[in-house]
Amino acid sequence: MHGTTKNLSATAAVCIGTLALASAMGIGRFSLTPIMPLMQQDLGLTLPQGSLLATANYLGYLLGALICAAMASRPAGAIRWGLVCVGLFTLAMAATRALPLWFAFRLAAGVASAYVLIGVSAWAMPILAHHDVGHWSGRVFAGVGIGIAFAGLVGLAAAVEVVGSQWTWIALGLVACALAAALWFPLVAEHRVVALPVVSAAGPLSRRALIVTACYGAFGYGYIIPATFLPSLARSYISDPAVFGMVWPVFGLAAAISTVVAARLLDRVSAKQLWIGSQWVLVIGVLAPVIAVNVATLSIAALCVGGSFMVITMAGIKEAMRLGGAHAARAVGMMTAAFGLGQIAGPLIVGLFAGSSGARVMPSLLAVIALVASNVVLYFLNDDGASAAR
Repeated sequence: MHGTTKNLSATAAVCIGTLALASAMGIGRFSLTPIMPLMQQDLGLTLPQGSLLATANYLGYLLGALICAAMASRPAGAIRWGLVCVGLFTLAMAATRALPLWFAFRLAAGVASAYVLIGVSAWAMPILAHHDVGHWSGRVFAGVGIGIAFAGLVGLAAAVEVVGSQWTWIALGLVACALAAALWFPLVAEHRVVALPVVSAAGPLSRRALIVTACYGAFGYGYIIPATFLPSLARSYISDPAVFGMVWPVFGLAAAISTVVAARLLDRVSAKQLWIGSQWVLVIGVLAPVIAVNVATLSIAALCVGGSFMVITMAGIKEAMRLGGAHAARAVGMMTAAFGLGQIAGPLIVGLFAGSSGARVMPSLLAVIALVASNVVLYFLNDDGASAAR
């Protein structure tokens, strides 16, 4: 599909893409994280139940990514309807207390958030390339961190003002619906905006691409535990909501800033080098609350995990496109699937340890081991496709 309907400036494309990702990711994908402590307090949500809801959303994200990869869709349409569904299914969380319905709503929101993320990538990136400002992609993906920070501030305000989780879901749902309405008409086709990529089944990927895919799956598992349970962990050790509630906004702010910096760095260092360096930062963030739980370690975790996970995402996708060559779309699709499986495994493993004294320690240590092993493999994996493991 080639569109020539209306010219958009690069600035307009950045604003639209940023707001769309803020809603889809900050609310559609990660809003449970700051609301979970509220649900534990006023609804008696247990850690296994919270893990199940997180898993539902990540499963939905994986399904959405696979559907996008298998079916050609118009990017603008994917963004529009994805944003509408994010708003409606977020509002629906406040309409019931039934766990099966919560599971269904979070799964559906995960599917919608994947549609928006992939749609924004296919819609905005060609516009930026047309205006010769491809490095502005970091500004677009800063929307993920902005949305996380916004949802965290709403959760912080709700905790301080003792507003229940139900009203918090309603507030975030209304914001998501308002953004869907505001962005509906500005989302138009631009220049050579193509349909969402289809993953080709033809041709095998290189051995190196498959190894890197496995490393990306390890990253998915490694980051998702703090990205899901950090505010809940802070609440269990810090009684002041004004203190533990700041963890998630800090996480989001670090993510927003890091994407802008990463877009510049990718012009100076290789994607693999940036991935490895950022993943060592992630290891520090995952390990800090395992060593001790206090304001300092929680702040380190928020800054390190928030400031690295989107950088690794951007670097990993760039590396997949380089390795995939003629099968770049297939390589990205496989890495997305591996990432999705990794982040689904995180909450499930936390749930398995929920009844033990190491409920959060053991899953986090496993995450550290996975990340370190991934970095070692990436480091010794030769750029020409030869592996030290061969």
